[in-house]
Amino acid sequence: MKKILYFIMIFLTIQGVLVASEVKDVEVKGEKIPLIYERDSNLPIASMQVIFKASGSMTEKKAGIARFTAKMLNEGTKTAGSVGFAKLLESKAIHLSVNSGSETFVFEISSLKEEFKEAVGFLKDLLNDPNFTQESFNKIKTMTLGNLKQKETDYDYIASVNLKMLMFKNTPIGHPFLGDYESVSSFTLKEIEDFAKERLVLERVIVVTGGDLSEDEAKRYSKEILETLPKGQKGKIGFYDANDKELEKIIKKEDTKQAYIYFGSPYFLKVNDKDNYKSKVASFILGAGGFGSRLMEEVRVKRGLAYSAYGRVNLTKSYSDFTGYLQTKLESSKEAQKVVKDVIKKFTEEGVTKEELEQAKKFLLGSEPLRNETLSQRLSKAFFEYYHGFEQGYYKKQLELIKNLSLEDLNRFIKKHTEINKLTFAIVTK
Repeated sequence: MKKILYFIMIFLTIQGVLVASEVKDVEVKGEKIPLIYERDSNLPIASMQVIFKASGSMTEKKAGIARFTAKMLNEGTKTAGSVGFAKLLESKAIHLSVNSGSETFVFEISSLKEEFKEAVGFLKDLLNDPNFTQESFNKIKTMTLGNLKQKETDYDYIASVNLKMLMFKNTPIGHPFLGDYESVSSFTLKEIEDFAKERLVLERVIVVTGGDLSEDEAKRYSKEILETLPKGQKGKIGFYDANDKELEKIIKKEDTKQAYIYFGSPYFLKVNDKDNYKSKVASFILGAGGFGSRLMEEVRVKRGLAYSAYGRVNLTKSYSDFTGYLQTKLESSKEAQKVVKDVIKKFTEEGVTKEELEQAKKFLLGSEPLRNETLSQRLSKAFFEYYHGFEQGYYKKQLELIKNLSLEDLNRFIKKHTEINKLTFAIVTK
């Protein structure tokens, strides 16, 4: 069996599957633009992401405008129209999509290698001639308002949005990234055009590309797209700590049959901190690991208060926090809330057991290869290494750090982070 695995690994290495992604650059208008690239010729396909930093939902002046702009850009070009542009893409089996995250704004294309030049051309067309018409704008506004109306009965969404607004009040993070009825109703077409003009610029861009493309092809196609962009100005992303006051908001809904409990706390660790890997292990044991995690064991297995209970640490460039959630019977809401507090308090006071650490290591080290199977997974990992300021290959080194992590070091780390006891709750109940 070992010999078979050895030859498979050799074959995959020759084919390019295990070749690491690299950070290059491409010069456009006197600017050196970062290019994250990996060749993988196993299949005759290619993909590219054009990612704009400091251009996502947390940079918007009106709640929801980044997501709204992405939807507008998914309407194709003004020349071809929404339906016509979609038919052109479909005829070549080309995927083209636009999405907005909290910090970034992303264009993505993928296709067979033989159609990739066409895919690049379609993306250039979209950047040069977006379907920013009043008709398209009215359509997206109607759809977005309808979606927000539906969210009024999505109690998980309501609880999670209210939690974020409590934890990050008066910061760019403390608003609903989908927008709300009032903000979306007030959008104008000019605001959408201005948002795109300000953020879709060379000074904010990173290109991530790979597949059956040579390095020269990757650079040439990237340059073709980037040359259509104005230089613009760099964007800024601040860092915001979560509220350390223990707040609670109860949202009452007559038709709910369950209590939706969302909770969160500050977490004083930056994404590029050297102890990042310890946080990953601690988070897994406390609540991110599903069955076997402390929250799941105490809330569901021992007490039967919920079908699932989850908690995890979130580390980004703009904020760090600990958040979790569960659903329970209306009459069990207070008990479940108390159990969550007690579990986290005991976790920070006593740390974890040797058995818990070993189980976490087995899962994290054993599952990591599955997260590197596809080209998109590897490129995504390479992007985040670059974006967060790590050297390439950091996540691989992180596994070695996890493997060698001692129980004493982990428990010292856990006991330092007592801030996660400062819990804020947003609860939807009857």
